[in-house]
Amino acid sequence: MPPIHRSMAPALSFNGGFVDTIGFLALQGLFTAHVTGNFVTLGVSIVHGTSGALAKLLALPVFALVVGLSHIAAVSINRRGLTPLRPLLILHTLLLAVFAGLAIWLGPFTDGDSNAALLTGMIGVSAMAIQNAISRQHLRGAPPTTLMTGNVTQGAIDVFALIGLRDAEQRTAIIQRLKPIGLNLLGFTVGCVGAALLYLAMGLWCLTVPVLVAIWTCIRTFGSDEALV
Repeated sequence: MPPIHRSMAPALSFNGGFVDTIGFLALQGLFTAHVTGNFVTLGVSIVHGTSGALAKLLALPVFALVVGLSHIAAVSINRRGLTPLRPLLILHTLLLAVFAGLAIWLGPFTDGDSNAALLTGMIGVSAMAIQNAISRQHLRGAPPTTLMTGNVTQGAIDVFALIGLRDAEQRTAIIQRLKPIGLNLLGFTVGCVGAALLYLAMGLWCLTVPVLVAIWTCIRTFGSDEALV
């Protein structure tokens, strides 16, 4: 994995945890990054009669549509002889900024299915869809930055594989694989905890934090050809 990708992935993982936590807290249980989790919260909405059912239904198709469109855009950029990572990161950052601006302007959201909440929520879902596409296709060798279940699974397998393993080469390979997984898990965890604490202290203004982190990831792509894949 290129060094720039190694530093970028934990930062994006921080944002994954942060934005998902704020979406859940502020948008009546909406997961903006872990969109399949919305099926669980949809069931809760139906049973308890809480708002946000429509937003949770829309999240998955909106997410899938944006991922598909980002892939088409990446292919088009490649055909022009350019590289898609920087443009996608810039678009991701712009969508996060719009998400934060709408949340601050229109929130708090007492009705998760209001027009304001739906617009804000789907912009957040779109931003995180692009982050997922970036992580999946454009960060070479990096573990996922939003879906931590796979990271925990691989991490547990690798940790237990090290027990009793004497082959130095195999141990080195496993440890090298564990390092980025651990950093992403740490970044995601810090993002979740930080989001909760800052939400208590700042309200929806805390969404400026992931915007700043996203801006940093864009800046990191300048002056280094290895970032552009």
